Amino acid sequence: MAQSFFQKIETLIKANLHSMVDEALDKNSVAVLDEYIRQAEDNLDDLEDALITVKGQVKTLRRKYETFRAEAEAIDKDIDRLLELGKEDLAMAAQSQYNTKFDLADEYRQQFLRQKEEADKLADARLKLETRLRTIKHEREHVLGLLELAKTKEIAAKSIKSLDSLDGVGDADIARVSDKIRSRIDRADAELEMRSGRLSNQMDEVLGRERLNTQLAARKQRLGLEEEKARSRRSLDDLTLDDEEDSLSSSSDL
Repeated sequence: MAQSFFQKIETLIKANLHSMVDEALDKNSVAVLDEYIRQAEDNLDDLEDALITVKGQVKTLRRKYETFRAEAEAIDKDIDRLLELGKEDLAMAAQSQYNTKFDLADEYRQQFLRQKEEADKLADARLKLETRLRTIKHEREHVLGLLELAKTKEIAAKSIKSLDSLDGVGDADIARVSDKIRSRIDRADAELEMRSGRLSNQMDEVLGRERLNTQLAARKQRLGLEEEKARSRRSLDDLTLDDEEDSLSSSSDL
C-alpha cells in the first residue's frame, strides 16, 4: 500500500475539528465541513476497497504457506525412511526438494505476516476515519443550528432597528388598543370580585343561621322547653292512639 495513501488517511484522521468549526462559524458557512466530509467519504471508499484486496491477499498467502509447509513436512518424513532403507541418493534428492518447499513456505509465511499487518493497519485506519467522519457530521448539524440561530438574531436585530426608526408612529392606535385590553382586564377583575363577594355573603349567611340555631337549641335545653315539647308530642300521640281504639271498638259493636 502506497505510503502517500496512508499519509492522506492520517491527515484526515488528525484534522483539527475545532479549527474547522471556527472557520465555518467565521465564514457563516459549513462549506469547509462539507469538503472534509466529501474527502473522508471518498477515501473511506478507497480504504474499504484496499482492505478487501489486502484481506484477499492474506488468505491466499496463508493458504500457500500452509500448503508448502505440509509438503515440506511430508518430504521430511520421506527422507528419514529413505535413510533407514539405505537409499542415500534418493534421500539427498528428497532433501533438496525439502529445502525448496521449506524456503517457499517460509517466504510465504513472511509475506502473509506482512500483509496481515497491512490489513490490520487498514482496518484500524478505517475504524478511526469512520469515527472521525461521524463526529464531523454531528458537529456540522450543530454548526448549522448555531448559524441558523445567528441568522435569527440578525433578523430580530434588524426588526428592532426598524421599529426604532418608526418610533412615535401609530402611538394613538397602540394606546387605544392598550386601553381596551386594560378595560377588559378591569371588568374581569370586577366580575371576579363580585362573584367572590356574593359567595362570601352566602357563606356568612349560612354560618350565621347555624350559629343562631345552635344558640337557641342550647337555651331551650337549659329552660327545659325541649323536654316539655317532647312530653306534649307524646301526649298528642297517645291521644291519637286512644281515638283510633275508640273508633275500632265502635266498629266492632256495629
